[in-house]
Amino acid sequence: MIRVIIERHIADDLAEHYEKAARNTLQKAMQAHGFISGESLKNSNNHNHRFIMANFRTLQDWQRWFSSEERKEIMEAIMPMLETDEKITVLEH
Repeated sequence: MIRVIIERHIADDLAEHYEKAARNTLQKAMQAHGFISGESLKNSNNHNHRFIMANFRTLQDWQRWFSSEERKEIMEAIMPMLETDEKITVLEH
């Protein structure tokens, strides 16, 4: 199993729109091959700083989802809401 940590900084006043898009992303990811679980967390000192933690069965499963047309389409909606590009860290045991 691997854990993927996605770090995002949301632009001011776009948190509500981001929440809707993020929920949609998680719903789609849940259907991806090898997806195990996921959660979204807010930095307690900065609510525009978010972390998504997702568990996938294998690195290949994550790469398949990351490169999928479905995720690319979702990210086209999310990227304009972000102050910077998302940062992705993949951790393994």
